[in-house]
Formats: sequence, C-alpha cells, structure tokens
Amino acid sequence: MNGNKKPGKFRRFIIHLLMVSVCLGCGSAKESTVHAAQEKAVESSVAEEEKVEPAVADSVEEELTEPIVAEAEEKEEPEGITVPFETAEFHKDQATGSSDVLIDLSCTDQGYVALSVIADARLKFQVMKDDMTYNYDIASDGTPSVFPLQSGDGHYRFRVMKNIVDKKYAELYSVEADVVLKDEFQPFIRPSNYASYTQNSKCIKKAAQMAAKAKTKMDIVKSVYEFICKTVTYDTEKAMNVKSGYMPVPDETMTTGKGICFDYASLAASMLRSQGIPTKLIFGYVSPSDVYHAWNMIYTEETGWITVEFKVSGKEWNRIDLTFSANGADSDFIGDGENYTDVYQY
Repeated sequence: MNGNKKPGKFRRFIIHLLMVSVCLGCGSAKESTVHAAQEKAVESSVAEEEKVEPAVADSVEEELTEPIVAEAEEKEEPEGITVPFETAEFHKDQATGSSDVLIDLSCTDQGYVALSVIADARLKFQVMKDDMTYNYDIASDGTPSVFPLQSGDGHYRFRVMKNIVDKKYAELYSVEADVVLKDEFQPFIRPSNYASYTQNSKCIKKAAQMAAKAKTKMDIVKSVYEFICKTVTYDTEKAMNVKSGYMPVPDETMTTGKGICFDYASLAASMLRSQGIPTKLIFGYVSPSDVYHAWNMIYTEETGWITVEFKVSGKEWNRIDLTFSANGADSDFIGDGENYTDVYQY
C-alpha cells in the first residue's frame, strides 16, 4: 500500500476513467437481472463429396461422376474463451547487481521488474519515473518480488534501500533503464506482489472454469463479480489489526471466504487478469469520510450490463468495487463514482 506520487496517464491513446457505480448490497447482487447478448446458435451444414475413380495416367483427366451427399455434420460454435497465460517471473541469470542484490530488467517491455535481495535489515524498493515514486516493502531472505511498471514508457530508476535506524534508509544498489512497453496493458494482465498467483492457483482454476462457459469477456467479468460477492465477506477484525506491508494471498481469501478491501481487489484482479482482462488494483479515498480503500478497474472493448447498477461500457476503464458490492454500502459512498479519488495503481 505504499507509494508517494499520483500515477500518470497511458501512452498512445487516452483512456477515460468512467466512474461507474458498482456498489450493491449482496442481496441485490444475487437478485439482479443479467442482460448479456446471446449470439451465434449452433450451426449445421451439409457437405457434398464426389467420388473420384483413380486416374489411369497423370495426363488423363476424368469426369467426376456420381456425386455423393455426405451425412449432415453439425458445426458447433465452440463455447468458452481461452487466452494465453501471462507470467511474471524473476530470472536470476539475467539479473544485474551483486550476490546479495539482484534486479531483473529483462522483461520491462512486459510491464514489470523483478528482484531478489538478501540483507540483515528491513528493505524498501523504489520505482521512480519523472516525479513519480512508488515505495515497496520487499523480503530480505532472497524471496523474489515482482512489481508493475504502471507509469508507462520512459526512463526509470530502481533503488534498493536498507533500513539503518528508525525510519531512515540507505541505498544498497540502484540501476536505471529505459522502458518501452509492448502495449499499455502489459502491467495489468499478469501477476505481481499485489496480485500473486500462478496457473495452478485455486482461484485461477476457478476463473478458467468460468471462462470455459463464457461467450464473451463480459461473461467472465460478470461471473467473477457474482462469485466474489456471494462467497467473500468483510473481515472487520482483520481490518482493525492489519499491519503495514500486508500483502494478500488470493487463494487464501477464496478459501476462507473473508477479507479486507485489499483482499477483494487482489482476488478480482488475479482472476480477471488470468483470463486476459486488463485489471488495475487501485488505492485511494472514498468520500464523504475519506476512507482509504482498495478497488479495481477493468478495461474491455465489449459493452454489457452485469447488474442493474453495474454498467460496463465499451473501450473504457470501468470501476469495480467488490467490497461495497458484497457487503453493502450507503449510497453516499457510491454515487456515480465521483466520490472516489484514485491515488495509486498496481
């Protein structure tokens, strides 16, 4: 949840943040009518084959006779959506640094940086671009970490900082790199420390099951949304005791059926990203009480309705707040999305 600067806009084309209300009580989410286009019924066709006698010589062309009508074969529109699984991994053999501090910049075009650090003190990792800086807590036992390059194309500086006393840190290692993303969605279609999963994760297998029954990407969004609303409840005790540096485990959230806003947003991001749906994990404030909160935004080129109050419009980033949707919230918190102030995105 750490960060210092407000993220910038994407390159190449402007993406408008459509502030759409997604916040329903769990009961109403269960009763809402789904309006999704059902297209392309099963098609059938009759193929005709013609019987051809073997040619006597290469130069001889024989007339085709006795056409035979083949049995009718049904050609079904294949159901389900499958997409390549996008990974994000630490490659030690391609990392730069020292024996204790290794930063992997081999996949910056895919929208992420990875690192592994061994130290005897608390560590911070800084990702800096222009006047934007993101600060992250990282493990000191060599466990790899992956973070998004959410600020888009440009010149970055990466710093590993070691705690020396109180809240003071000293630089252990730094490196710079020019980043050119394959496209602006790359940081939001793969795992990271904020949305940690593998192809074998329980929540990813669940998302794959949903995709197997879907005809459109919006069918997947609807299924994920309804699944989380119905199966995860807010963990008030956890919210009261959560410590700085906390990172969610999506499979744990799914298994326990409980979580805080960070858990909701991370689970949704993991499931949707695994199915090729660009999904941001956003931190910011919700008025009127300026509650610090986490939610999601998705990008889709489709258009559709998931519930009465959840409208997804084509070619727009759309706000999804599963915490309020699953647990209910006063309309003063929901409104038309203008109550949300985005601060950090992952």
